[in-house]
Amino acid sequence: MDENYILSKWLNNELTDSELADFKASDNYAIYEKIKNYSSQLEVAEFDEDKILESILKQEKNTPKVIPLYKKWLVQIAAIFILGLAITYVIQNFVPQTQYAQNGKIITFSLPDNSEVVLNSGSEIEYKKWNWNIHRRIELQGEAYFRVAKGRRFEVQTNLGKVAVLGTKFNVKARKNRFDVTCFEGRVRVNYKDKQIILTHGQSVTFENGKQLNTIIKTSKPEWLENKIAFNKENLHNLLEEIQRQYNVIIELKATHTNALFTGKIPTNNIDVALQIIATTYNLEFNKTAKNKIIFEEK
Repeated sequence: MDENYILSKWLNNELTDSELADFKASDNYAIYEKIKNYSSQLEVAEFDEDKILESILKQEKNTPKVIPLYKKWLVQIAAIFILGLAITYVIQNFVPQTQYAQNGKIITFSLPDNSEVVLNSGSEIEYKKWNWNIHRRIELQGEAYFRVAKGRRFEVQTNLGKVAVLGTKFNVKARKNRFDVTCFEGRVRVNYKDKQIILTHGQSVTFENGKQLNTIIKTSKPEWLENKIAFNKENLHNLLEEIQRQYNVIIELKATHTNALFTGKIPTNNIDVALQIIATTYNLEFNKTAKNKIIFEEK
């Protein structure tokens, strides 16, 4: 049944029990109910009832006017249209906004204050537009690079830790139990469990399994923005997972896991070179068994 028709009957309390049950089970019912409740709580200015009654009694009695049926329907259509606009406004401003970069893709977008975010492959960000300039806070799963516009405190919350800044350029990566933060401009405050440190230009910190590793970087932005992935003491399992995200492939490792950690750069625009670097480093060989499946085996 047409949704506008159902809305019209609902606003006029004309739904049958079965229709009302179906309507309440719909995905948008909660939003409709909130808007209806908010509308019912609106207050109008106080008025003098005695004066209004006196004014009505002084007027000549006119023949009651009959409102054509089509006008009644126009009023209902207008009400539905206004309700639709209200719902759209609520969704755009109160419902959390989500940006997602699929495996093999990198996306760039702007936040309400024109801060820029570059989202790496297999990563997701969620934020709310409502009151953004006062509460600039986002939730990140994966990795992203930020160019933050100056203003109030800007927070990035992950499942591993939190980063807070005022206006700067920085990179945050939270994958499994590893948390990396790099500051390229300005200052950032990093909170990880019970630790809190300040990073300035050119400083990077990594937390993994309760251990902290501080490093100095010389680049002006993350290497992954230039089709390269930079790794610093990364284990083979995490290394292969990152290759899977960047190239949108499936990798199977048929070899004894090594404890050797990898430090270096791997391209994200040439899969053959990337696979060869890993194979050479860990004394493996790889075979492409399908278009998007690769198997690493011991030589």
